Amino acid sequence: MKRTQASALVALGLVGLVVAFLLELAAVASGSAMFLPPTTLPIALIAIGVVVLALARPIRQATRGRVGQHVNPFLAIRVALLAKASALSGALLLGGGLGIVLYILTRSVVPAVTSLWPAIGTAVGAAILLTLGLVAEHFCTLPPDDDDQEQGEVRA
Repeated sequence: MKRTQASALVALGLVGLVVAFLLELAAVASGSAMFLPPTTLPIALIAIGVVVLALARPIRQATRGRVGQHVNPFLAIRVALLAKASALSGALLLGGGLGIVLYILTRSVVPAVTSLWPAIGTAVGAAILLTLGLVAEHFCTLPPDDDDQEQGEVRA
């Protein structure tokens, strides 16, 4: 498994931004209310990131520090995949949150400030999820060997 590329994160962020902006535009143009993320979404995103990091920490301790401690390879690859999925979904949600913020700020009549904070909170929570997912993915990599392993490959 290869580590998450920055280009994939940027692409997903841009997709989230464009889709969220266009969905807001379509909803308001059709007479519906503007979509605002729930206030509990940032809390949930941060909690998911903390859980992913907590799952990856024992793997890092086993591979880097303590001699004689074995790592379950199936658990390690599952945690690595969960970390990668968290990073990718964090990038998508970060773009979505920023798309909503962009839509709110580009209106000629700016809505109440209370409608801006949930979108900013979602963007911040998604950025934290993205960061913790990338850190957890790094925790699931083995230190480099003397072998000619491909750089950045996740081995469990």
